[in-house]
Amino acid sequence: MFDQQAVIRFFDSLAPGWDQGQILNHEIIDRILDNAGVSAGVSVLDVASGTGVLVPWYLKRGAASITAVDISPEMVNIGKKKYPSCEVNFICGDVETLSFDQKFDRVIVFNSFPHFSEPERLVCRLAELLKPGGSLTVAHSMSRAQLDKHHAGSASMVSIELLPAVQLETIFGNYLSVTTSIDNDEMYQVVGIKKG
Repeated sequence: MFDQQAVIRFFDSLAPGWDQGQILNHEIIDRILDNAGVSAGVSVLDVASGTGVLVPWYLKRGAASITAVDISPEMVNIGKKKYPSCEVNFICGDVETLSFDQKFDRVIVFNSFPHFSEPERLVCRLAELLKPGGSLTVAHSMSRAQLDKHHAGSASMVSIELLPAVQLETIFGNYLSVTTSIDNDEMYQVVGIKKG
């Protein structure tokens, strides 16, 4: 398990240059959000949202509400400045322990899953936050090999290796019905629908 304060310090230190350092593949992000079912009228919980990198896509697709959660106060502060209106609710905290006053249609963990040290605990928690028929998506806009290489430097202290999609499918299967599983040279994504 990671030292939570170390994780916060790590991402706080990166926050000022976070947006400038993003390399966003629009085609892959659109594919991820298509598979996730992000469309007009849905409520979205963006987990480990950083500065709100995916917020423009959610808005373009007509999401009814966007709740963006990140453990880094600096990331959240930048996100709030970028989206000052009430269209996005930025919350600073640990998604595994926060209380929410609603359930969500879509829960998205984009480019951040390895920063959670206990994958099964996280999936269990996020499944609880879904409405019946809602979907959980874990996705990366690069391959597992690329991601593990990316995290091999300073991020190694706040990252675990990304599970092969087949292993994540098994975890999802305890709480959700898997609808999408992609683990190739371009991207990684597992999507599950809440049973019942």
